[in-house]
Amino acid sequence: MIMTSQINNQFSGPPPVIIELTMEQDLKMRQIKDALENPESKKEDIITVFLALQRQNFCLTNNLTNLLKHWPSHQNITPEVRSRFGIS
Repeated sequence: MIMTSQINNQFSGPPPVIIELTMEQDLKMRQIKDALENPESKKEDIITVFLALQRQNFCLTNNLTNLLKHWPSHQNITPEVRSRFGIS
């Protein structure tokens, strides 16, 4: 049996990833899907929506990258414990 010492560390790593949509988000996705599948939808409107969503995606990616870049590091943690704080 391997004995390990208890580390008193309040940092438990990044929060879990949320991939489920809220009910409101799911409804909005359905409305977007219905609008895109509507034969009367204009190509210009679809392009506008796509570009706006892609811009939001890039902004979110930049903010997440910046957050992870500035995530606090703890210099006194052993390498074994530090590996638990990585992204899986």
